[in-house]
Amino acid sequence: MFNVGMPKVAISRERLLDLYSIRDRTYETSITMAQEQQEGVKSEEQDDLAPKTIDTLEIDLNNELTEEHEEETPDVDYSQLSKEQLVNLLENELAGIRAEAATAAQLKKAEAVAKGVRTVVDQIKQKDRETALKTFIDETGGEDGFEYKYDAETQKIDSLSREIRGLKNAFYQSQEKEKEKNFNVKTALLGRLRALVDEEGTRETDATGLKSSWEEFKKIQEEWKAAGNVASPHNGTLWATYNALIDRYFSNRNIYFELKELDRRRNAELKAELCEKVEELGKSLEGRPMTREILNEANHIFEEYKHLGPAPKEDQEKLWQRFKEALDVLYDAQRGQFAEQKKSMQENYEQKLKIYEAIVPFTSYSSGSIKEWNAKTKDIMAFQDQWVALKGIMPREEGKELSKKFWAALKTFFNNKGEFFRQLESKREQNLDLKNQLCEEAEAVLSTGEDNPSTTQKVIELQKKWKGIGQVPEKFKDTIYDRFKKACDSYFDQKRAKNREVEEEFENNLKLKTDLIERIEAAAKDKDESSLNLLTAFKSEWSSIGFVPKKDMQVVQKRYIAAINTYVSAIGQLSTKEKEQAVLESEVELVRDGEGGRNLYRKENDIRRKITQLENDISLWQNNIEFFAKSKTSDRLKAEFERKINNAVSQLNELKHQLTIIQEAI
Repeated sequence: MFNVGMPKVAISRERLLDLYSIRDRTYETSITMAQEQQEGVKSEEQDDLAPKTIDTLEIDLNNELTEEHEEETPDVDYSQLSKEQLVNLLENELAGIRAEAATAAQLKKAEAVAKGVRTVVDQIKQKDRETALKTFIDETGGEDGFEYKYDAETQKIDSLSREIRGLKNAFYQSQEKEKEKNFNVKTALLGRLRALVDEEGTRETDATGLKSSWEEFKKIQEEWKAAGNVASPHNGTLWATYNALIDRYFSNRNIYFELKELDRRRNAELKAELCEKVEELGKSLEGRPMTREILNEANHIFEEYKHLGPAPKEDQEKLWQRFKEALDVLYDAQRGQFAEQKKSMQENYEQKLKIYEAIVPFTSYSSGSIKEWNAKTKDIMAFQDQWVALKGIMPREEGKELSKKFWAALKTFFNNKGEFFRQLESKREQNLDLKNQLCEEAEAVLSTGEDNPSTTQKVIELQKKWKGIGQVPEKFKDTIYDRFKKACDSYFDQKRAKNREVEEEFENNLKLKTDLIERIEAAAKDKDESSLNLLTAFKSEWSSIGFVPKKDMQVVQKRYIAAINTYVSAIGQLSTKEKEQAVLESEVELVRDGEGGRNLYRKENDIRRKITQLENDISLWQNNIEFFAKSKTSDRLKAEFERKINNAVSQLNELKHQLTIIQEAI
């Protein structure tokens, strides 16, 4: 870096380089004037030549190159991380800056990460404390005696944040101490240089004395060059004094101008070499982007060029123009690359903004259907995948705000979804309580042993109420159904045993249902007369007929379903799926009428097994496609597996639809 401790001046790079050229020409003028004057004559005007431009020369060029085009740090939403992940993140940052070679940039990054983490953790701490206080007040009735101790992970995060901040402060304190040390070193060097200049201007020296004086002068130059940066308030003054003393020194060494001319020619050679190095850096950019390493190398070369003395007058301006043009290649490349980077950042921001705008409506989405919630979840997850797939950074402040809003919108959607399922589960628990009550009422009716019309009507009413109650938790579905069915079946079995008239009614119902089945079977043979309207009439008539004897129930149900199946097949205007749907709905209606429940449960289990098998087959075939994608001769096999997957997906969707119908019925 160039003169880190110097004051930063608002000045363009081109103006800075021109001023540096003026400095060299001013320096040259001071030497020429010294040649023309008598030894020992001091001119205040000459002494002031160098200081007139020194303030413009000590601009922090490195900051102009690096701070203007500071690299973006990818935005991180720390609120998405757990406390354990936040601890690991801070420990990793701390491990990186504990190294002896830790830079200011690394410390700054670590502090930024710690600050971001602290912001999130402070919110968590506030929320946890408020929750604990509310619980305490609910239990005790007041705040007196309330004490809250944060968990170990929160304390660990606070400890790591303090340690990172301490390391950063220690780093900058050590830098300030180093600058103070450098200030003392340079002040001492100026004292030595001033004494040397005064000695040259006041005494007569022989060749040996002049040589030793020259060696001391070169030594001071080397030590000055090796000395580090000092604090900004002193840097300009030190450099002004240093250059003024150098001018005075050369003004007093007329007999050594020949030696100085040799030194100038050597400086010209060295400057030419530095020009070549910068030119090579420019050539290295062909076909590759500008990097931090190239900029640092250019800064280092410029630092060397700045510390070299002037070249011969006829070469000085040419060398400087050559060096400046070589630097311009790097600066132009950096500006162009930064412009492209800004364009890319803006494009990335605009694409992510569209994704965010697309998910905003999801934050207010509401539905009472599990299927619809799951469909919306797939949609919003697709948008999340698009967001994650967009690599690259965005403008810092806008990108940070956009990321915050995007993840907040996602969180809102999933919070709403979670609340829906919590309410759904609560509703199912309520349904379980209601069905338990119906079971108890049915069992109470059964325990009385009565079978009069009022008790029969009560059981029927209980069955109707049962149908009107929604689903219960999955693990209780079979047991609660079997319990209720057992109580109802037992009641009607007792009633049948006691009441022959009821049995005769059942026999009559059996005859009616048998006649209906025969009519359906006959109608199925006349395909021209088959229709959905007639099917609906058959189903309605079936539902209006009461129960049949238990011993005939399974047979008549199977025959009815078979007849319906045959009739549906005869309806020409229906597709295969529509026919299967019609048959399934008939089976569901049997369950709703209190018949055929076990058959439907078996069908449900069979569908679940088929769904599992199809999902496994699809996963296997997709893996095979990925394997064949690596082969150039596998197009036929790949197409075959894609066909299988498409057919399986179609079957899978149909089975899931059938399963939904069965579950709603049960």
